[in-house]
Amino acid sequence: MAKDDIPPLALELRRGVIVLAALSQLRSPRYGYELRQALADCGMVIEEGTLYPLLRRLETQGVLSSEWRTNEGAPRRYYVLSAEGRRLFKRLTETWYGLNEAMGRLLTNGGHDGR
Repeated sequence: MAKDDIPPLALELRRGVIVLAALSQLRSPRYGYELRQALADCGMVIEEGTLYPLLRRLETQGVLSSEWRTNEGAPRRYYVLSAEGRRLFKRLTETWYGLNEAMGRLLTNGGHDGR
């Protein structure tokens, strides 16, 4: 589905999970294109114009660290979670599972537990 085909509220919802999606794939070092492909392979297509600014912002915030590698052909910047990034990933993952559980209840039975 093209970005233009997604309703604005759906885009807003999706925007909220992009950080967690990216962090989930940066537990080991990856360069931008490799990260983008890993996300796309799991159904999370992210445009370059969204991903690269996000990576730079997360690095500036101390969530990621990066290094240039030139030993494998073209120079590539590899990103990986920093210690702070690992802590943030853990907190966001816990939050995600809690929200997902709550939304599952809300969407399947309107939030009523049958009492």
